[in-house]
Amino acid sequence: MRKSLNIIRNSLRLTFQELRVNKLRTALSLTGIAFGIFCIIGVLAAVNSLERNIQNEVKSLGSNTIYIDKWDYSGGPDQPIWKFRARPTPKYEEADMVRQRSELLNDISFLMQTGGSISYKDDMIQNSSVYGIIESQMTIQPLGFDQGRFFSSSEFEAGTNVCLIGFINAETLFGSTERALGKQIEVKGKKVTIVGVIKREGTNFIGWNYDNCIMLPYKFCKQVFTEEWSNPILIAKGKEGVTTDALMDELKGIMRQIRRLSPTQEDNFSLNSVEAFSKAITGFFSVLNIVGAIVGGISLIVGLFGIANIMFVTVKERTGVIGLKKAVGAKKSSILFEFLIEAVILCMMGGAIGLLFVYIGTVIISKAADFPVYISFPMLMVTITICVAVGIIAGIFPASRAAKMDPVVAIRSK
Repeated sequence: MRKSLNIIRNSLRLTFQELRVNKLRTALSLTGIAFGIFCIIGVLAAVNSLERNIQNEVKSLGSNTIYIDKWDYSGGPDQPIWKFRARPTPKYEEADMVRQRSELLNDISFLMQTGGSISYKDDMIQNSSVYGIIESQMTIQPLGFDQGRFFSSSEFEAGTNVCLIGFINAETLFGSTERALGKQIEVKGKKVTIVGVIKREGTNFIGWNYDNCIMLPYKFCKQVFTEEWSNPILIAKGKEGVTTDALMDELKGIMRQIRRLSPTQEDNFSLNSVEAFSKAITGFFSVLNIVGAIVGGISLIVGLFGIANIMFVTVKERTGVIGLKKAVGAKKSSILFEFLIEAVILCMMGGAIGLLFVYIGTVIISKAADFPVYISFPMLMVTITICVAVGIIAGIFPASRAAKMDPVVAIRSK
């Protein structure tokens, strides 16, 4: 153990000495490794961050949740659009029917989702998302509030002209969220009073556009917008401990009963599982990670050859020293280990520089694009592993040449 530590200490000393003596040569070699690590870890960090953000948004759709819709969210060539378009849209009454017949259901919600302009005095926001919700929506997809409150039961029951407004919409119309409460805005010519401002969520790729939306009680929303053309859906959430498959099986039987479908008729509805969607995303990003690693790996090969080149030059410059070490009893394994350690140290230094550039990039992107980019602990371990592997591969041939040198020949060449 002590012998190995001595070799590592000497390798560190010789490596830093090499840096001082041959600054340009070493810097160029380190640049190759740094660029390769930057490419690989940068791509993986971007892909993993995108996956994490999307998965977080998928989770916001609800855990153990099934979306009952006329559309199948998985898509594919075997699922033609015309077939889905001909299906009936989910109805508000079907939510109560499902609730009464289900034993595995925790709750179910009915949701209208459309778009429209909203205005306050002379200010207008075009194409804002508009959601018509029922009371159980809060159970299935809890909302956070920056200001105000959720609708009351009496407001849902009476179809009162009140609304919740998204964070960005509130800031756009009123300058601040605090000023939004109690104000009346117009939606398709109808005046509604703001009772709550939804907490800011940030950049969204999937799911609900809460930052740029308004929410209305369903009974009021259907007075303003045509329900059939507002993409209505049912959102069912299973009880704690109920598996997604069990819930889907039960819901399928219930929906076929409600729609009065005979055993020979196809389903005229789709059950879309959030869990299945999450698994599909994981599979897609696994492939993307592999592609990104291959692209980044090509860049790393340049750095590998650079380290191999500097190690061959180093072995040649130290030929006399190697001969003296072998003459006084140094073993082949010691010489081999010494040069391998030096190659690994060089790669680690280059990797640290590349990782620093990746970190700087993540900070810039996170602040400029409002998109969190992460460098996870497993990614740091991947970086270390890559650097060690590249160091061993790049140094093995120069180190083997040094270890096989004849001491007499080596000393004479000094």
